[in-house]
Amino acid sequence: MKRIHLFEFEDFKAFPNFLRNSMTNYLEAFHRVIQTKIDLSLVIKKALNISNASHIQDLCSGAGGPMPDVLHELKKESSFKNLELTLTDLYPNQQAIQKFKGVADINYQSSPVNAVENTKKEDTLVTMICSMHHMPPKIAKEILLNAQTNKQSICVYEISDNGFPKFLFPINFIIGIIMPFFVTPMVKKLTWHQILFTYFIPILPLLISWDGTVSNVRTYTKADWLELMGEHMQDDYVWEIETIGDKMKKIYVLGYPKPN
Repeated sequence: MKRIHLFEFEDFKAFPNFLRNSMTNYLEAFHRVIQTKIDLSLVIKKALNISNASHIQDLCSGAGGPMPDVLHELKKESSFKNLELTLTDLYPNQQAIQKFKGVADINYQSSPVNAVENTKKEDTLVTMICSMHHMPPKIAKEILLNAQTNKQSICVYEISDNGFPKFLFPINFIIGIIMPFFVTPMVKKLTWHQILFTYFIPILPLLISWDGTVSNVRTYTKADWLELMGEHMQDDYVWEIETIGDKMKKIYVLGYPKPN
C-alpha cells in the first residue's frame, strides 16, 4: 500500500475535548472555504439515486463537516425535499449538538457511535466524509465488509486521493501551519479556546497542520482500496472507486447492493 498509517492527535481517546472540538470546528470552516460541498454533492446525489435512500447517516461527523451544506444543496431539488441527515461520532462534538438543535432535517446523535459496530438501517445511505483515513486497514476492511454483508449502501469520500509525492510532506506541513491563522475567523461561534490557542498560544495551528498533513498520507489510494477488498468482493454487491475534481483530485468509494 502507498498509504502510511501515522498517528493523528484526534485519534487519541485521552486527547482533550476542547482541543478536539476546536480542531473539528476549524475543519468545518475549512470545508466551507475550499467548497467541499460542490463535488461532494454530486457524489452523494449519485449514491442517493442508486440507493433510493431518504435518510443519510454520517459517521465520524466531528463538528458536522460539509454534510449540512451538502444537505442544503440537495434539498434545492424537489426529489430530495424529504431528505434527512443524522450526524454521529465516536466522540460527539457537544457544541455541534447544541448548534444543530432545532435545525430542520438535521439531528446530531449525542451518544457515541462506533463506525465498526454500526448496524444496518433501512432506506439509509451511510457516509464517511474525510474520516476513513483514520481507520487502519483491518478496521477499514471490517467497515466495508459490514456494509457489504448487510447490503447497506455506503459512501466514503476523501478530499485527497493521496496522489502527491511523499517528499512534499514538509511543504504541506508548513502550509498547514499558516492556514489556521486565516481560516479561524470563519469558524462559526468562535470560542475563547479557539482564539487563545490559535493566535496567542499557537498550539492549534501545529496540531491542525500535523493531522491535516498526515491525513493525506493516510488516505487510501484506488490501488489500496482494491488491495483492501481483494477477493472479498461479492457478485451481488457493487463497489465503485473513482476520483473527482480537476485541480485537486478527490477519491470516493460507493458500495451498494446490485439492483435486481
